[in-house]
Amino acid sequence: MAGIGAPELMIVLVIILVIFGGAKLPKLAKSLGEARREFEAGTDEGESGAKALDAAETSTVAAPPSRDAELARREADLARREAELRRLDDEAR
Repeated sequence: MAGIGAPELMIVLVIILVIFGGAKLPKLAKSLGEARREFEAGTDEGESGAKALDAAETSTVAAPPSRDAELARREADLARREAELRRLDDEAR
């Protein structure tokens, strides 16, 4: 179970020759080669596109604020709202 050896490869080649015939083998080999090249080009393009997308995402995503910075922002927002409510209350009197 080490893999395909020379005798097994010969048997596979003979079966392919019988199934497709000698005249169709060059066309078959050519189409298989073209398909392989297109597949490799597609995977290379996909990998480069994925790398570019990852780079764009990492450069545009900001780091989340630290807990202390978020707390300070919320406290400032609360103080601003309280001041606004006091001002509105004073105007209503």
